[in-house]
Amino acid sequence: MIGLGTYAFFWRMSDRVEAPMTLGDAFAETKELGLDLFQICDHAPLESMTDTELRALARRADELGIALQIGTRGIEPARLERFLAIAEILGARLVRSMFRGDACSPAPDCAVRWLADAIPAYERAGVTLALETYEQVATTDLVDVVERVGSDRLGICLDPANVVARLESPRACVEAAAAHTTNVHVKDFAFDRQPGWVGFTYSGAPMGEGLHDYDHLLAIVDPRGRGIDEIVEHWLPWQGDALATVRTERDWTRRTIDHLRRTP
Repeated sequence: MIGLGTYAFFWRMSDRVEAPMTLGDAFAETKELGLDLFQICDHAPLESMTDTELRALARRADELGIALQIGTRGIEPARLERFLAIAEILGARLVRSMFRGDACSPAPDCAVRWLADAIPAYERAGVTLALETYEQVATTDLVDVVERVGSDRLGICLDPANVVARLESPRACVEAAAAHTTNVHVKDFAFDRQPGWVGFTYSGAPMGEGLHDYDHLLAIVDPRGRGIDEIVEHWLPWQGDALATVRTERDWTRRTIDHLRRTP
């Protein structure tokens, strides 16, 4: 299923615009675009919501016929426990997270221990935990962790754009993670020369105009055949002013949805 995520509303939900969108607004626009899935990803207020507030959010999504997924960062036991509780209140069947591999986050062996302790509760709840491909952890290490834990409820959120920052090939990332992919983040990306030819900027691009070989991902992962959701998001740079940025963000979202719908 194609869905939208909070990163598709990054600027419109930020304080850079005059009247930031709420999650309810984003749900409504998702429905207007003919989609029935929304991923609330890295949205800080979600973690501090009361159960009453979460139930109200779930009712709003249900009224619109929107299924929810949620996302956080980190695999600390208390964090995974909290987000499983949020998922159950919202009726979300997937939680996206990541482990970073830095001094404040677990190395692979520790990640395996923490995940092995946490995943039985996810299994009992019927909720999938999807760890995102990310530049601070090699894709091969991420795959190794998932395989060592060995649960049908632990998989990979595939975002090959992220791994370029550690000089991994997006195609290699797709091929390494394919068997364990349970969620896909969809965005295009490209390099642009800095003014004066003093380096490059790595950023987002309109879907189909950048470096992402999405046809290759579709062929290798087969998300439609395997029932894996494709969540639209963007790396959209600020466009100079709020009006231009909001207009471009909306345009990129529509273009990405159209691209996905045209792709068999």
